[in-house]
Amino acid sequence: MIKMKKIAVLTSGGDAPGMNAAIRAIVRTSLNNKIDIIGFRNGYEGLIDNDFVVFDRRLVGNIIQRGGSILHTSRSSRFVNKKYRMIAENNLRSHKVDGLIIIGGEGSTKGAIALSKISKTRCVVVPATIDKDMALVGSSIGFDTAINTALTAIDKIRDTATTANVTHIVEVMGRNCGWLGILAGIGAGAEVTIIPEVKTNITKLAQKIKHQLNRGKKGCIIILAEGGFSKGGASLAGALKEKGNFDLRITTLGHMQRGGNPSAVDRVLATELGVNAILALKDGFSNVIIAKPVDTIKKVEFDKVVNAKVNVDMYLHDLIENTA
Repeated sequence: MIKMKKIAVLTSGGDAPGMNAAIRAIVRTSLNNKIDIIGFRNGYEGLIDNDFVVFDRRLVGNIIQRGGSILHTSRSSRFVNKKYRMIAENNLRSHKVDGLIIIGGEGSTKGAIALSKISKTRCVVVPATIDKDMALVGSSIGFDTAINTALTAIDKIRDTATTANVTHIVEVMGRNCGWLGILAGIGAGAEVTIIPEVKTNITKLAQKIKHQLNRGKKGCIIILAEGGFSKGGASLAGALKEKGNFDLRITTLGHMQRGGNPSAVDRVLATELGVNAILALKDGFSNVIIAKPVDTIKKVEFDKVVNAKVNVDMYLHDLIENTA
């Protein structure tokens, strides 16, 4: 067990629903353990500029349901330069910060790695990205909400596609990772999902859509994950029209997938990861990501299910106590 007197937290990179829930859990768990806590605004930029707020319990009241981040977030080109990382380290030293928690994705983790090479501060990362593009960590904060936001929009597009007998290309985010596209495609019952990990054969794609329409399908949905096709939906539509007389529409969901109130899944995950980030620092951990990897699918016999007693997870119950 390490004696921690002060901890800092920041949110970095692209925002994700549930970041505020994580901040709340981190602040209240820290204060419940008699550890002072400050937050740097605007990610690594705020760490460089020494733009900070001193947290108390009330500053994180009524934020668990809010999207975005009360600390705001940014992508810092300056932080790539060691000169500015040294300024950030000096700011951490001036505040006598023992541990730094970074809430963010892959790029934010790379920033934490670079900082750790020159810093005396213990660093841990809480994964928050709607793209779910971090290996080994399971679901990241914001991913579930982004999926549900996308599905709400796609369901509405399905109504008009079916009514007007039109094929819709729906672009979702994901950077260079297909997770968001895959789950949106499954959940929406899309006819086709195009992701960066699988090369698209336009001829076969056109044939598949024609086959669907010829069988009486009233409108088709094509989910296009970001990075799944060169130059995006317009380019895909153009390539398809060269293969057939398709009536196509393009909808780009864009940054609406980053917004909105976090889902129950993201609020719980953010709380769990936030609490454990503090505990990890107290236990002396550094340079680690606080993750909850996805379990593999299991097959459970009927009798075992119906005869077993249902128990609530008291561990999750204790999280409420830790952040009340």
